[in-house]
Amino acid sequence: MQSQTLLLALVTLPGTVFLLLGLTWLLGAQPSEKHISRLTKLTYAALACIVATLGWQMVTQDLSRVQLTLGAWFHVGDYTFPLSFMVDRLSLPIVGVTVILVGLVGAFSVSYLHRDPGFLRFFLLLHLFAFGALLVFCADSLDLLIGGWEIVGITSVLLISFFQYRPEPVRNALRVFGTYRIADLFMLVAVFLAHHEFHTASWNGLFTGEWPSHVTQLTGTGASIIAVLLVFAASGKAAQGPFCGWLARAMEGPTPSSAIFYGAISVHAGPYLLLRIEPLIRTSAIATGLVIFIGITTAMLSTMIHRTCADAKTSLAYASQTQLGIIFVEIGLGWTTLALIHIIGHAAVRTMQILRTPSMLRDHHRIHAAAGGQLDPTGEHYESLLPKPVQIALYRIALGRGFYDALVDRFLIAPAQALARLLARLEPVWVKPSATSSRQPAETPGALTQILTQPKA
Repeated sequence: MQSQTLLLALVTLPGTVFLLLGLTWLLGAQPSEKHISRLTKLTYAALACIVATLGWQMVTQDLSRVQLTLGAWFHVGDYTFPLSFMVDRLSLPIVGVTVILVGLVGAFSVSYLHRDPGFLRFFLLLHLFAFGALLVFCADSLDLLIGGWEIVGITSVLLISFFQYRPEPVRNALRVFGTYRIADLFMLVAVFLAHHEFHTASWNGLFTGEWPSHVTQLTGTGASIIAVLLVFAASGKAAQGPFCGWLARAMEGPTPSSAIFYGAISVHAGPYLLLRIEPLIRTSAIATGLVIFIGITTAMLSTMIHRTCADAKTSLAYASQTQLGIIFVEIGLGWTTLALIHIIGHAAVRTMQILRTPSMLRDHHRIHAAAGGQLDPTGEHYESLLPKPVQIALYRIALGRGFYDALVDRFLIAPAQALARLLARLEPVWVKPSATSSRQPAETPGALTQILTQPKA
């Protein structure tokens, strides 16, 4: 079978399964857990075979990449939205890890969500997420990458709020959604500037050569601004730097979704983007320094917070942030192959750790009993190097999780709510009452206005 046909099947198969299950549900049918389980296992077994075949063909035929162009989705003036897919030495290993880990998480979820009323909903979102992730890693342009980027983001938010009958998951999902929206603005502006300055956003137009020795001929202020914007977009997806507060909130979702999103695939979409645009980052000293600074500061802060977390999933969330920060530093220093290996290894290990968090406490008690109740705490030899006042100050920062939420609430959310309340008071003055409305009682404020103007508890 031709490599291009395999590539098309690789990208579209999870989306096809999502549409099949979705149409079945819309038509009033309810597939059994057994049928959903078998379809999921068959889908990802087939995808694993496709990835293995693609890799074999690339090795035996000495192909550096496999590319498929389906034309353009639409044209607007001089702008064209290309439908072009590509796998190369960077994307193929990540695609392989994605397919294998999503398949394993799907098999694990069959037992984990057995008889849960949201069983079908979970697998619908899992297949949609796999489609979005494969679209990100196989996109041949920033235009198409945005499509997969947004699919991954919305499925992430919907799975965080999976247990929607409890208010906390919904509240945290909205917080994550807002963070994603802010970070995605950097991506949209970067793509706009790429088309405006260089008239292209495709990888072939922005770079020449094959990864990891690809280079770019783009220079100047425009290239530097685009690089910085994409660094912030990648930081938002990877919970780094100014966006480091959402990852612990995302652990409100089911354990399998936490594993595949925040241990394996979703958070590594940010480093993948940085690896793809690494030559563009190298042309800008500001972007290079920013990547390294964001990585170092996030890794240090997350390490401290990780040591004070009381529950396993939150602790693993901050441990993931630490490793992602180190990956950012590796990319900033130009160690791209090491960063790719780190991504693959971290995705596999963190998925296993998050999946077994329900049994981690039991295992700890068993080891604690086997050791006669003498398990020494780790890291005390590092703490002893610091003066006691410094230790206390660092523990205070760690227990407050860097005071990130407090700062965001005080300087971003509170001013926005105050502005909403002010606009709500001024609205009757701006809206001129009509002859008919003067004889009718005033309308009650809408749900959105009530939410925005509600005083903080």
